Amino acid sequence: MMTNPTGRLTQGQFSFLPELTDDEISQQIEYGLNKGYAWSIEYTCDPHPRNTYWEMFGMPMFDLKDPAGVLLELHACRQTFKNHYIRLMAFDSTRGVESIAMSFIVNRPANEPGFGVTRQEVNGRSIRYTVHSYATDKPEGERY
Repeated sequence: MMTNPTGRLTQGQFSFLPELTDDEISQQIEYGLNKGYAWSIEYTCDPHPRNTYWEMFGMPMFDLKDPAGVLLELHACRQTFKNHYIRLMAFDSTRGVESIAMSFIVNRPANEPGFGVTRQEVNGRSIRYTVHSYATDKPEGERY
């Protein structure tokens, strides 16, 4: 049984849906802005599941009230990092701490190399699994 029929990286919301259009992304941004969320843009060339801290593009957009401002920054990030994973993240600071309320990928490289799982038997009958990102087989800057 195949658990990921898309064969794509599945992190964040909307991972199993087709790519969101800019209009659909704008609607999600507007939803977050109406809830009082602040948006930020992050990118990476190593989407390993434990790599939760991607590089931030620009500063978090705390004072924006219009989705067009976030889309403008997103387009700039796409121009700069065409072959990277790019995600939008919305922070909810209403409880006094900044916690992520929304996160979804808005850009992917044309070829997603995927991951390998290595199984290793250790002490006794224990089994250890390691996830390896095929993207890291090449040096940064040559991955896509």
